[in-house]
Amino acid sequence: MTVERSRSYRGISVRAALGYLENVGGEQVDDQRVEGEGWSASLSSEKVEVGPSIRLTEVTVEFEGDSADLLDPVIEKFSQKAIRAGG
Repeated sequence: MTVERSRSYRGISVRAALGYLENVGGEQVDDQRVEGEGWSASLSSEKVEVGPSIRLTEVTVEFEGDSADLLDPVIEKFSQKAIRAGG
């Protein structure tokens, strides 16, 4: 059974997100995808308005894994890195 989770993070770049995913055990396979043992993550980004004159990059990460027990710790570790860096 495959488990899927989607998370969005503002104020970080795709490049930084790729690095964070590598730091939690993944290997970059192309410019928007990282794969780890039993999990993978695909990234996309867009500019979003957060006020009348402020636009931030929002990176969306689509996580997929073999089980929640495997995937959830990866997401937690990644989120800790992304939240410290982003806004």
